[in-house]
Amino acid sequence: MKILGIETSCDETAAAIVEDGSKILSNVVVSQIDIFAEYGGVIPEVAARSHLEVMMPVVQKALEDAKCTWSDIDAIAVTYAPGLLGSLLIGTLTARTLAILHDKPLYAVHHLKSHVYANWLEVEMPKNVHSRPSCEDASKKSEALPVTTGERERVENGPFLTFPLLALVISGGHTQILYMPAHNKFEIIGTTHDDAVGECFDKVAKILGLPYPGGPSIAKAATNGDENKYKLPHPKVDNLDFSFSGLKTAVLRAVQKELGLPISHPSHDLKNHLSEQQVADFAASFQKTAIDILLEKLEKAREQHPEVKSIVFAGGVSANQKLREMAGHSLQKNLPVFFPEAKFSGDNGAMVAAAAYYEIQSGIEPTNPYKLNIYPRIEITC
Repeated sequence: MKILGIETSCDETAAAIVEDGSKILSNVVVSQIDIFAEYGGVIPEVAARSHLEVMMPVVQKALEDAKCTWSDIDAIAVTYAPGLLGSLLIGTLTARTLAILHDKPLYAVHHLKSHVYANWLEVEMPKNVHSRPSCEDASKKSEALPVTTGERERVENGPFLTFPLLALVISGGHTQILYMPAHNKFEIIGTTHDDAVGECFDKVAKILGLPYPGGPSIAKAATNGDENKYKLPHPKVDNLDFSFSGLKTAVLRAVQKELGLPISHPSHDLKNHLSEQQVADFAASFQKTAIDILLEKLEKAREQHPEVKSIVFAGGVSANQKLREMAGHSLQKNLPVFFPEAKFSGDNGAMVAAAAYYEIQSGIEPTNPYKLNIYPRIEITC
């Protein structure tokens, strides 16, 4: 089964063709990061117009790279929620039109579901990594499997992901812990009360004078910093929920204190007073604190759900190498921990196609292309 996946929820125009939910035949992504780096964030109207300029060329390139014609495509999948209204509109209108024109079933996919299913995408195994045992053989063993930190190991019949599982979805717009008892069954057991962790990375990067997007720039600066230099607080939030707005403010106050400046001093000017080493130390301290908060909540979720057999990370922040390293030390206790390959952590069409495949396998009916609506904000549904 070959599925064309289309993704335009924010500032990436993406299309991919995936076979049987895992084999990637093509994956085309046109990013708008260069456009928005100048502004320090995404401008919705500009993003929508940029999608419009490249949408059909991206779809055509995906078909060409996969060496497919429309007769080879079995279904079309598209992100319908959540995201920027204008961006979602371009992707869904394109998918709806193509579904009608080529008489293909259309599947509307929730963005967070797509990120989770990026963990099912096929990844070519590095030459120095040995295969995992088959699912049948592995199920007989109780020892933990190694944490994945980049290219993932594969088993004969797909990734060794066993239900029930916990999924931590972390990106610029989302921070949630999902409980999945089976394919396409989701329960939100933890969410952020305010900022998402990726948004917090972006705002802290701006304080430190680092370029947008904040995640990669903070990670790069942190390599030369002392992660224990500045003590930053862990927000006290009940249950499995998160809060990151306070952490952002704590960094701002810590920078002002370090520089001996009053709290009235404008945040956009602080970068002009920071040394390169101070930026590195603040970046490293913030990064470690943010990751500690994420992993503490995930560990608590695992304690509340002892039946869980796998843990997966998803979303743009899951590409963070420090997070991958720390997760391996703190979470891997008789449980396999999965990360998508770094290039699939961000928005892409392949993850949309993969999610749609498992919707089809779960018996979910296609969407009427004449009636599909978009939802800038909506919770993930089963």
